[in-house]
Amino acid sequence: MGRYGTARRFPPTKRFFDLVLLLATAPFWISILALVALLVRLRLGSPVLFRQDRPGLLGRIFRMTKFRSMTDERDPSGNLLPDAVRLVPFGRRLRSTSLDELPELLCVLRGEMSLVGPRPLLPRYLPRYNAEQARRHDLPPGLTGWAQINGRNALSWEEYFRIDMAYTENASIGLDLWILLQTVGKVLRRDGISAAGEATMQEFTGTTDSMPETAVRSTDYTDCTDSQGGREGSSSCR
Repeated sequence: MGRYGTARRFPPTKRFFDLVLLLATAPFWISILALVALLVRLRLGSPVLFRQDRPGLLGRIFRMTKFRSMTDERDPSGNLLPDAVRLVPFGRRLRSTSLDELPELLCVLRGEMSLVGPRPLLPRYLPRYNAEQARRHDLPPGLTGWAQINGRNALSWEEYFRIDMAYTENASIGLDLWILLQTVGKVLRRDGISAAGEATMQEFTGTTDSMPETAVRSTDYTDCTDSQGGREGSSSCR
């Protein structure tokens, strides 16, 4: 686990900040959760939620929960149709307003995530990080992050990780509060929802200085195919 830094637990001041803010706003976000769950059930059917393995603090795997934003339409051979086909207008609105992310608040309550931090990506990306990129796991993953207010999915992967590293090195309660306030404005303007020409962000395939896969599998994890594609989507484990 040395590749993922020296942190061994959730930073206590960050955890306290998350819990105070969540409990203070609970009536508001619980009401929105219930309303969105009902709309997803009516528009997309069941299941309303999906759960997917994601790497968290020190690369440890946790189960992340989100609202569905895509249909399960398949071709005659049983293969899922492309993201752009399955991402219907209702799902696009969920993503553009980030309402599909709201169930992750439950992950924050459980201590698996923080309100602010590097976004949790896919387990299969772990071997593809170089030593610097792997430092994004020195802190708990976040519901939002510095990259989300600086371009989000419109960024290249290199830019995305560079911003993650800047947050990791400068994280503070004051910065977290500022990012949360900026996130509200970004969501209202619907900035950086998708990469150009893509329904979601393109696959991260690694950088030229990434470490060999065998050198970084210091923990066992279950990788999952991402049937809604890119950074966010439902999955079936393989």
